[in-house]
Amino acid sequence: MLAAACWIAAHSRRPSANIIIRSVPIVFSRFAAFKQHVMESLKASIDLNHLPKHIAIIMDGNGRWAQEQGQDRLYGHFHGVESVRNIVEGCAELGIGYLTLYAFSTENWDRPEYEVTGLMELLVDTIRKEVETLNKNNIRLHVIGDMKMLPDYAQQELNEALSLTAANTGLNLVMALSYSSRWELVNAVKNIAVDVKAGKIDPAAITQDTLQQYLTTSNFPDPELMIRTSGEYRISNFLLYQLAYAELYFTDVRWPDFRKEKLYEAIVDFQKRERRFGKTSQQVKQQEIPAR
Repeated sequence: MLAAACWIAAHSRRPSANIIIRSVPIVFSRFAAFKQHVMESLKASIDLNHLPKHIAIIMDGNGRWAQEQGQDRLYGHFHGVESVRNIVEGCAELGIGYLTLYAFSTENWDRPEYEVTGLMELLVDTIRKEVETLNKNNIRLHVIGDMKMLPDYAQQELNEALSLTAANTGLNLVMALSYSSRWELVNAVKNIAVDVKAGKIDPAAITQDTLQQYLTTSNFPDPELMIRTSGEYRISNFLLYQLAYAELYFTDVRWPDFRKEKLYEAIVDFQKRERRFGKTSQQVKQQEIPAR
């Protein structure tokens, strides 16, 4: 009897499976609340008077993220769309003027056919679903790149979305599709040459501003912050001319895991940097002193 009593007493102190199962949602709830607190603290530390006017992002790591999950590469692209929604929302909430996302490069056409086809279908499906949300949040869609290389159905869907969001005056969301900077620069030079031959431009009068007007980004300010995810340290033929004075921020986080918290971290880091544009630190500090 004594042995039985001891066994009952010992086992009665062990948490039952039901108690453990009931406690799991509480743990996750507390973790979510803590994560939300961290994100809000980061957001609160951002100086809203010193935001980058234009953020450009190389969304890298979808395929590797999927492979790490034991899934097909398209699985990563599908989940990457969730990050796009989250980051677009985050930029709109902060009041960022321009966000450019490197969605598909001209080099990406060399990927396996099934992946390219899947990406095009995902692009069209996403745009079709998101136009209403873009309008609701006053976000205007733009596209840069060689759209002629896209399938007809993708071009049609994009043109419709561009038209439907054209009157919006909030965040400008720029999608770089079938884009490469070398293609853009060569195309600009060709068009300048055509106008020189036609007598519209005096070659002696060509300046940096002239070239800027022939780029696909002529209506946008140059990016001040460029973010690349997934641990790669290069800009991969992306806005080579426009990134001349951008602050570059690299993170090991794969794109499907890059959410508002990581965006805030990048902006906070940007705001800690001294942007000199060729001047000395002393000159920059003197410019920051308000006139009396």
